[in-house]
Amino acid sequence: MKNQKAVVGGIAIVLVVILAIAWPSISGMFESKDTSWPKKDITVVVPFNPGGGTDLTSRAVADEMSKSLGKNISVVNTPGASGSVGTISVANSPHDGYNILANGFMSFVSYPVMGYTETTHRDWHIWIATFAPNVIATQPDSAFKDINELIKGLKSNPGSVTFGTAGIGTGGHIASEVLKSSLGIDYKHVPYQGGNPAIVAALSGEVNVVPQLSMEMVDMLRSGKLKGLAALTDKTLEIEGADPIPSITEAFPELKNIVPLGEAFGFAVPNDTPENVVQKIDEAFKKAMESDSVKKLATEKGVQLLGYSGAQAQEYVEKLASVVDWALFDGGVAKISPEKFNIERPGK
Repeated sequence: MKNQKAVVGGIAIVLVVILAIAWPSISGMFESKDTSWPKKDITVVVPFNPGGGTDLTSRAVADEMSKSLGKNISVVNTPGASGSVGTISVANSPHDGYNILANGFMSFVSYPVMGYTETTHRDWHIWIATFAPNVIATQPDSAFKDINELIKGLKSNPGSVTFGTAGIGTGGHIASEVLKSSLGIDYKHVPYQGGNPAIVAALSGEVNVVPQLSMEMVDMLRSGKLKGLAALTDKTLEIEGADPIPSITEAFPELKNIVPLGEAFGFAVPNDTPENVVQKIDEAFKKAMESDSVKKLATEKGVQLLGYSGAQAQEYVEKLASVVDWALFDGGVAKISPEKFNIERPGK
């Protein structure tokens, strides 16, 4: 009997030791089934300065999401390296849904080929809220009266026409590189510290062209201080209170495979975030996209509401990565080939 008790006791000790060693993995299984999320306030990390498209969009949508989730959502700006600093900070935080990334996905998909991250968009759950296309704009009295004249000028005087953008790796710069790769043009890049300084430079005549986002220049388009030569869209861009801006495909049908091109703003969490947390974020996001405040933002800023999630969002960013990453690599801006990440060239 004593031997039997000793054996049972020994087995119990062994089980306790095994349970203690395995507990981190086992506890994660229990946590993933926790239906009480969120238990505390949530942080949304915006990897850019306040006032930009990512910041404005994320604050509006997050405010509505907080109502559904019953917790405060604080927005923290963590700029640096085209947004990769804030992105990495979320990736390195616990994957429990309490740290959510807000980003512009044109920049986001470029991080691997720019050498900022080893991960790609496929390593994240993604929600896309709004879309602001790139608009090729000039002063109303510019020598370039339409997009055809601009492209002719670029081809006849390579490297002499100045494009002002928000900086290397930003939406305006990426769009310029896509046009360079697709149309065989060359331009002189003049980077600024943000979209607004680039637009001011175009207004003053310091640069010939500004290829920034529609929402960044919407007031200038409405007032007539800037003229939109073309939008990188698949149809005419209609902005309330502004003249319609023709799609670039009207003049260059061969660009149909790269449009729409612009910045899509939204949210992301690592793809090993617990399923029930992802589901709750998804439900709150969809309710927020139906809110009057988010719709008002879209009207005021001249952006399109998308509301993509799941497979639809992944399909969108997969195409975006193809167009953006190969343009950056072919143009010599990115030194790492998209092939390393199994990103296919855009179809013809």
